[in-house]
Amino acid sequence: MQPGSVTLVIFEDFQALDLAGPFDVFGEAGYGCRVVARQAGPVRSNTGLPVLATGIADADPRATGTLIVVGGCGVHTARDQRDLVAWIATAAEHAQRVTSVCSGTFLLAEAGFLDGRRVTTHWRDAGRLAREFPAVEVDCEPIFIRDDRLWTSAGVTAGMDLALAIVEADLGRDVALDIARDLVLYLRRPGNQSQFGMPLWSAQPATDVLRKVVDAIHNDPGSRHSVADLASVAGLSTRHLQRRFTKEIGMPPAAYVEQARIEAAQRALAERDDPVETIARRYGFGTAETLRRAFHRLVGIAPSDYRDRFRTAYS
Repeated sequence: MQPGSVTLVIFEDFQALDLAGPFDVFGEAGYGCRVVARQAGPVRSNTGLPVLATGIADADPRATGTLIVVGGCGVHTARDQRDLVAWIATAAEHAQRVTSVCSGTFLLAEAGFLDGRRVTTHWRDAGRLAREFPAVEVDCEPIFIRDDRLWTSAGVTAGMDLALAIVEADLGRDVALDIARDLVLYLRRPGNQSQFGMPLWSAQPATDVLRKVVDAIHNDPGSRHSVADLASVAGLSTRHLQRRFTKEIGMPPAAYVEQARIEAAQRALAERDDPVETIARRYGFGTAETLRRAFHRLVGIAPSDYRDRFRTAYS
């Protein structure tokens, strides 16, 4: 299959990386890319970066293979621009593939294209999308979702994961892998992988006492780290640590330790050739089976599948 055409729709205060990430991936693969906005000329991103766009008056909405609607803080203002929404609706009707990055889902929903479909979006926007468009099935967990010719992705860098997956579907794994290497990316994160990484699943410690505890966990995730051990690090009673940790971090100490161990195991699986059994012992899971169960519960795939899909190019 030959690379097709890609149309990326932007608006005032769009998220710059929602555009630049997929644009670079598709450009590297040889797709013909155009950027379209309501008015021709420079369009300001949320950080002030101007991008030159073709106006919808000069852009045939039927002339694209893949339609990509980006997100950003200006998306809700753009929803009120009926001419832009109508253009998107026509383009979506004729495109071979319709996609969105982050909160671009709101514009596709406004255009009536998402009713009865399962979609994802940035986790912060999922509740609002579900409330305002009850006919849309919103799942904020995956990085991206494919529903027939509709592909939707979570925030910012997930747009690059989505673009790489599309390139792989169109042109094959080898082409996608070459692009991933050039851009220093993983080949692709599987669509069913959770978008909730370490920075998202917990709050940052607000006090030096708990920062000391969190640092101890991350500095050596494979250590025992029982509540009693962590209470000793903090100089608190176990009951007091449990209460403070849960209030300040947002989860009990044991759950946090498990998440930190999963993150460490993910890095090891992507960067090393150690057997799963070795990784399980090193990071406090004891057995490979215990690691597999935790991985399925928290990541959504098996450790071996994670390694296959997430292995770095130079490991």
